[in-house]
Amino acid sequence: MAEEKKIQEETTAPEIKEEKTPAAAEAVEELDAFEDDDDDVEESATQIMAADEELPEEIKQKLEKNKQARAKKKLIKKKKRKVAKTVKSGKAFITATYNNTILSLTDNNGDVISWASAGLAGFKGAKKATPYAAQIITKIAVQKAKEEYGLEEVKVFVSGVGTGREAAVRALNANGLNVTVIKDVTPIPHNGCRPKKPRRV
Repeated sequence: MAEEKKIQEETTAPEIKEEKTPAAAEAVEELDAFEDDDDDVEESATQIMAADEELPEEIKQKLEKNKQARAKKKLIKKKKRKVAKTVKSGKAFITATYNNTILSLTDNNGDVISWASAGLAGFKGAKKATPYAAQIITKIAVQKAKEEYGLEEVKVFVSGVGTGREAAVRALNANGLNVTVIKDVTPIPHNGCRPKKPRRV
Protein backbone atom coordinates (compact mmCIF):
# COMPACT_ATOMS: atom_id res chain seq x y z
CA MET A 1 0.00 0.00 0.00
CA ALA A 2 2.79 2.38 0.90
CA GLU A 3 4.36 1.89 -2.52
CA GLU A 4 1.02 2.59 -4.26
CA LYS A 5 0.63 5.87 -2.30
CA LYS A 6 4.13 6.95 -3.35
CA ILE A 7 3.37 6.24 -7.00
CA GLN A 8 0.08 8.18 -6.77
CA GLU A 9 1.86 11.16 -5.14
CA GLU A 10 4.49 11.17 -7.90
CA THR A 11 1.90 11.06 -10.66
CA THR A 12 -0.30 13.73 -9.07
CA ALA A 13 2.54 16.12 -8.22
CA PRO A 14 1.60 19.75 -8.89
CA GLU A 15 2.87 21.13 -12.20
CA ILE A 16 5.56 23.75 -11.86
CA LYS A 17 4.84 26.78 -14.00
CA GLU A 18 7.70 28.74 -15.46
CA GLU A 19 7.27 32.38 -14.60
CA LYS A 20 9.48 34.91 -16.28
CA THR A 21 10.75 37.57 -13.92
CA PRO A 22 11.09 41.14 -15.25
CA ALA A 23 14.90 40.79 -15.17
CA ALA A 24 14.77 37.59 -17.23
CA ALA A 25 12.42 39.20 -19.74
CA GLU A 26 14.80 42.17 -20.12
CA ALA A 27 17.74 39.83 -20.64
CA VAL A 28 15.86 37.99 -23.40
CA GLU A 29 14.97 41.30 -25.06
CA GLU A 30 18.62 42.42 -24.94
CA LEU A 31 19.77 39.14 -26.50
CA ASP A 32 17.23 39.60 -29.29
CA ALA A 33 18.39 43.17 -29.79
CA PHE A 34 22.02 42.17 -30.13
CA GLU A 35 21.31 39.22 -32.41
CA ASP A 36 22.57 40.33 -35.77
CA ASP A 37 23.89 39.03 -39.06
CA ASP A 38 27.63 38.62 -39.55
CA ASP A 39 27.56 41.17 -42.35
CA ASP A 40 30.22 43.50 -43.72
CA VAL A 41 30.76 46.98 -42.37
CA GLU A 42 29.27 48.45 -45.51
CA GLU A 43 25.71 47.59 -44.54
CA SER A 44 25.99 49.08 -41.05
CA ALA A 45 27.75 52.12 -42.50
CA THR A 46 24.89 52.50 -44.96
CA GLN A 47 22.31 52.45 -42.17
CA ILE A 48 24.26 55.09 -40.26
CA MET A 49 24.73 57.31 -43.27
CA ALA A 50 21.07 57.10 -44.29
CA ALA A 51 20.12 59.24 -41.29
CA ASP A 52 22.98 61.66 -41.82
CA GLU A 53 22.05 64.58 -44.06
CA GLU A 54 25.53 66.14 -44.29
CA LEU A 55 26.94 63.52 -46.67
CA PRO A 56 26.71 64.11 -50.42
CA GLU A 57 24.00 62.32 -52.40
CA GLU A 58 26.54 60.46 -54.59
CA ILE A 59 28.14 58.72 -51.62
CA LYS A 60 24.73 57.81 -50.17
CA GLN A 61 23.72 56.22 -53.48
CA LYS A 62 26.95 54.23 -53.69
CA LEU A 63 26.50 52.94 -50.14
CA GLU A 64 22.92 51.92 -51.01
CA LYS A 65 24.19 49.94 -54.03
CA ASN A 66 26.69 48.14 -51.81
CA LYS A 67 23.90 47.32 -49.38
CA GLN A 68 21.77 45.77 -52.14
CA ALA A 69 24.71 43.68 -53.34
CA ARG A 70 25.22 42.37 -49.81
CA ALA A 71 21.50 41.52 -49.45
CA LYS A 72 21.87 38.63 -51.92
CA LYS A 73 24.76 37.11 -49.97
CA LYS A 74 22.95 37.60 -46.67
CA LEU A 75 20.58 34.67 -47.34
CA ILE A 76 23.47 32.20 -47.42
CA LYS A 77 25.26 33.42 -44.30
CA LYS A 78 24.44 32.03 -40.85
CA LYS A 79 23.45 34.27 -37.96
CA LYS A 80 25.86 34.91 -35.09
CA ARG A 81 25.08 36.51 -31.76
CA LYS A 82 27.03 39.57 -30.76
CA VAL A 83 27.80 40.18 -27.12
CA ALA A 84 26.95 43.62 -25.74
CA LYS A 85 30.13 45.59 -25.16
CA THR A 86 30.95 49.20 -24.33
CA VAL A 87 34.29 50.71 -25.26
CA LYS A 88 34.79 54.20 -23.82
CA SER A 89 38.43 54.63 -24.86
CA GLY A 90 40.27 53.03 -27.75
CA LYS A 91 42.83 53.49 -30.51
CA ALA A 92 42.59 54.89 -34.04
CA PHE A 93 44.98 53.58 -36.67
CA ILE A 94 45.23 55.74 -39.80
CA THR A 95 47.05 54.35 -42.83
CA ALA A 96 47.54 57.11 -45.38
CA THR A 97 49.30 55.96 -48.55
CA TYR A 98 49.69 57.73 -51.87
CA ASN A 99 46.75 55.77 -53.28
CA ASN A 100 44.34 55.23 -50.38
CA THR A 101 43.37 56.10 -46.79
CA ILE A 102 42.23 53.44 -44.32
CA LEU A 103 40.96 54.07 -40.77
CA SER A 104 40.56 51.36 -38.11
CA LEU A 105 39.07 52.04 -34.67
CA THR A 106 39.96 49.45 -32.03
CA ASP A 107 39.59 48.89 -28.30
CA ASN A 108 42.65 49.07 -26.06
CA ASN A 109 43.48 45.39 -26.76
CA GLY A 110 43.62 46.07 -30.50
CA ASP A 111 40.35 44.31 -31.43
CA VAL A 112 38.75 46.21 -34.33
CA ILE A 113 35.32 47.69 -33.55
CA SER A 114 34.84 49.65 -36.79
CA TRP A 115 36.78 50.52 -39.91
CA ALA A 116 36.38 52.34 -43.18
CA SER A 117 38.34 52.92 -46.36
CA ALA A 118 37.99 55.28 -49.30
CA GLY A 119 36.86 52.41 -51.53
CA LEU A 120 34.06 51.54 -49.09
CA ALA A 121 32.68 55.08 -49.43
CA GLY A 122 32.65 54.75 -53.24
CA PHE A 123 35.75 56.74 -54.16
CA LYS A 124 37.77 55.49 -57.12
CA GLY A 125 41.20 56.14 -58.59
CA ALA A 126 43.08 59.26 -57.54
CA LYS A 127 40.14 60.51 -55.43
CA LYS A 128 40.78 57.78 -52.83
CA ALA A 129 43.88 59.54 -51.50
CA THR A 130 42.29 63.00 -51.13
CA PRO A 131 41.71 64.76 -47.77
CA TYR A 132 37.98 64.90 -48.57
CA ALA A 133 37.80 61.09 -48.81
CA ALA A 134 39.61 60.87 -45.47
CA GLN A 135 36.95 63.09 -43.84
CA ILE A 136 34.09 60.99 -45.19
CA ILE A 137 35.54 57.63 -44.11
CA THR A 138 36.34 59.00 -40.67
CA LYS A 139 32.71 60.07 -40.27
CA ILE A 140 31.49 56.57 -41.28
CA ALA A 141 33.82 54.72 -38.88
CA VAL A 142 33.27 57.08 -35.93
CA GLN A 143 29.48 56.99 -36.16
CA LYS A 144 29.44 53.19 -36.19
CA ALA A 145 31.80 53.01 -33.21
CA LYS A 146 29.74 55.55 -31.27
CA GLU A 147 26.39 53.89 -31.92
CA GLU A 148 27.43 50.28 -31.30
CA TYR A 149 30.13 50.66 -28.64
CA GLY A 150 29.85 54.17 -27.17
CA LEU A 151 33.41 55.20 -28.06
CA GLU A 152 34.44 58.57 -26.57
CA GLU A 153 38.22 59.01 -26.67
CA VAL A 154 41.03 57.66 -28.82
CA LYS A 155 44.79 57.52 -29.12
CA VAL A 156 45.75 58.13 -32.75
CA PHE A 157 48.53 56.25 -34.56
CA VAL A 158 49.29 57.64 -38.03
CA SER A 159 51.20 55.61 -40.60
CA GLY A 160 52.20 56.72 -44.10
CA VAL A 161 52.77 59.99 -45.93
CA GLY A 162 49.54 60.36 -47.91
CA THR A 163 47.53 63.56 -48.18
CA GLY A 164 44.67 62.18 -46.05
CA ARG A 165 46.58 61.84 -42.79
CA GLU A 166 45.96 65.33 -41.37
CA ALA A 167 42.36 65.48 -42.58
CA ALA A 168 41.57 62.16 -40.88
CA VAL A 169 42.98 63.31 -37.53
CA ARG A 170 41.04 66.59 -37.69
CA ALA A 171 37.86 64.72 -38.66
CA LEU A 172 38.18 62.44 -35.61
CA ASN A 173 38.05 65.50 -33.37
CA ALA A 174 35.30 67.14 -35.42
CA ASN A 175 33.05 64.07 -35.11
CA GLY A 176 33.04 64.19 -31.32
CA LEU A 177 35.93 61.92 -30.30
CA ASN A 178 38.38 63.21 -27.71
CA VAL A 179 41.92 62.77 -29.14
CA THR A 180 44.39 62.26 -26.28
CA VAL A 181 47.58 61.20 -28.11
CA ILE A 182 48.80 61.53 -31.71
CA LYS A 183 51.78 59.38 -32.64
CA ASP A 184 53.50 58.95 -36.01
CA VAL A 185 54.37 55.27 -36.54
CA THR A 186 55.54 55.53 -40.16
CA PRO A 187 58.36 53.01 -40.67
CA ILE A 188 61.71 54.67 -41.34
CA PRO A 189 64.73 52.71 -42.64
CA HIS A 190 67.95 53.11 -40.66
CA ASN A 191 70.00 52.57 -43.84
CA GLY A 192 68.80 48.98 -43.95
CA CYS A 193 67.98 48.25 -47.58
CA ARG A 194 69.77 49.37 -50.70
CA PRO A 195 67.60 51.96 -52.52
CA LYS A 196 66.46 51.46 -56.11
CA LYS A 197 68.47 52.90 -58.95
CA PRO A 198 67.03 56.21 -60.22
CA ARG A 199 64.72 55.92 -63.23
CA ARG A 200 66.16 56.86 -66.61
CA VAL A 201 63.46 58.68 -68.53
